[in-house]
Order: sequence, then structure tokens, then C-alpha cells
Amino acid sequence: MRTVRDADGKTYLLRKESSESALLYDPKSGTELYRPRSELELVSDESALTTAALAIPAPVRRILSATHNDRSIGLLVTVVDRGPIAAVDLVAVSDLCESDLLGLLSEFRAAGLVDETHVAGTRGYEATPLAVDGVNTLRSIESDRGESTTDRSAGTTAEE
Repeated sequence: MRTVRDADGKTYLLRKESSESALLYDPKSGTELYRPRSELELVSDESALTTAALAIPAPVRRILSATHNDRSIGLLVTVVDRGPIAAVDLVAVSDLCESDLLGLLSEFRAAGLVDETHVAGTRGYEATPLAVDGVNTLRSIESDRGESTTDRSAGTTAEE
């Protein structure tokens, strides 16, 4: 696969090509279409896998990149749901040591998912609109499917 761009600047994955036409895949819409090869420009500085990732909304991609496990996802969800929240309160509601907590929050800040703020005169954190959009998008997947998430290791569901 290779990444190509049309005259309008829209990015596609090149699936097949002949001497005159190309079969393209639009990762955002999931559709395939044919275009004349003469209308396409090869994008050499963008990986085809990076282009394929465009199928996932940007806020969700950012969350996937910044979270490493369920605990870090849970921390982000807590800041989205309860924020702005004082750092001392985050320590109290989590099972993370202060060092690990601040490390994750620093990663979230670098990813643009949380901002540092003040809550009742102390240091705190609040979710950015990007984090809120991403968490809401992930939550909507579950409600769209009308299913509960099963924790295979414990045999429990998220609704329990």
C-alpha cells in the first residue's frame, strides 16, 4: 500500500493501479473508488499505515497513543468525569503512587489531553475538549452496539 493525494488534497491508500487508473481506498469513509492516475500524487513522507489510521477519529487516536493500560485509561476517564480535580484528590481516588500519577498526567499534558489548573487554591487537572471528545466517542461505541464489555480475565461485565 502507498499513500496518494488527489488535486483537492484528500489522502487515500492506493490499492491497485493500471497504466491509466487507480483503485483507491478512503480510510475515513471506508469506501473504494477509481481515479485517473494522472490526478494523483504519491505522498512519500506519510506511511501507508499512518494513512490507514485515519479511519479512527483523531481524539480517539490521541487517547490510544497516550494511554498504556486500563489504569491510565481510567485515570483519563476520571479527569474527564470529575474534573477539574485537585491532584491530591486524584491521589486519593486512585491506586497509583504520586510519582506514577504525575508521570501519567505529564504524558496526558504532552498529548494535549489534560491541562494543569488550580482547584480550591491547589494544583489540579482538567480534561481538554480533545479528551472529552475522545472519551465520548469511545463511550458511544458501546452504546451503539448495545452490549456490555466483558472482562475475560475476571468473567465480569462493565455493567456489574
